[in-house]
Amino acid sequence: MKRSNLSWWMERRDLSVVDGKQRPVDDGCYAPVSMAYTSLQQTVPEKISKEPPIIIMHGLMGSKTNWKSLGKVINAKTGRHVYTVDARNHGDSPHTSQHCYPLLAEDILFFLDEHRIPKAVLVGHSMGGRAVMSVALKKPSVVDKLFVLDVSPVGTSRDISSLPRFLEIMRRIEVPPHLNMQEARKYTDEILKPAVPALNLRQFLLTNLISTEEGYKWRLNIESIAKNFNPFISTFPILDEYRAYEGETAFIGGELSDYLRKEDEEAILELFPQSSFHYIEGAGHWLHADKPNEFLELFFSLLNS
Repeated sequence: MKRSNLSWWMERRDLSVVDGKQRPVDDGCYAPVSMAYTSLQQTVPEKISKEPPIIIMHGLMGSKTNWKSLGKVINAKTGRHVYTVDARNHGDSPHTSQHCYPLLAEDILFFLDEHRIPKAVLVGHSMGGRAVMSVALKKPSVVDKLFVLDVSPVGTSRDISSLPRFLEIMRRIEVPPHLNMQEARKYTDEILKPAVPALNLRQFLLTNLISTEEGYKWRLNIESIAKNFNPFISTFPILDEYRAYEGETAFIGGELSDYLRKEDEEAILELFPQSSFHYIEGAGHWLHADKPNEFLELFFSLLNS
């Protein structure tokens, strides 16, 4: 498998934390950021599990709110503390000029340190899946179980090639400030429609439109994501420091998606030799939204196995 040095990362990675303290986000943006999160936990003592907590990271252009409902179900069913996090440049987390999987992994490791979590179940969808894979390859001791949702460390979906166009259109949209939120979303939807014909995808993108004192803006850091998309987001880096992750790993894909392909399983096993592969019938890339009940049933069976 071809390896990439990403020399800029390897040279700067020692700058992440000094004396146990986070460096300023603007200091080259190579420091980990303190991610925004939602904490879901039981309040009835006898229902609280002593098993490692579950940390869930969303996909590109998503946020922690994508997992609000499922996170509540997972917490109620397992009794485990569940954290849904916003990746850097997404949701309520800090914006930085850099965005890549080694840095997303550092953010998760920093989160574990912040919350004094020695080991956790890591769950990631799409971009978040590549982030949690990076954590497992970099520091396997902190991972209890690994769940990678509809993404692969090898290969790239055909659909991902259209994302730079979406980002460019989103970057250019200027919503009239006098519109209310409903009108603003309708106005933006009409502009997006020619480039994004799928209604569900447009609705997903519109969840990032917010109103501020200065007017409407995107909650996403569009500039940073567009700048770093190729190659730091579109492909997964196999760093020289990485060794195969020997822990239990579940790859769960949507049957109708090409983000996780059966023909790539052999190559994936080189990096994650203890992997199992599962495909949810009738689900696309957003498998947890398309088939939530089927996803949860599979997730719980794998978590408890």
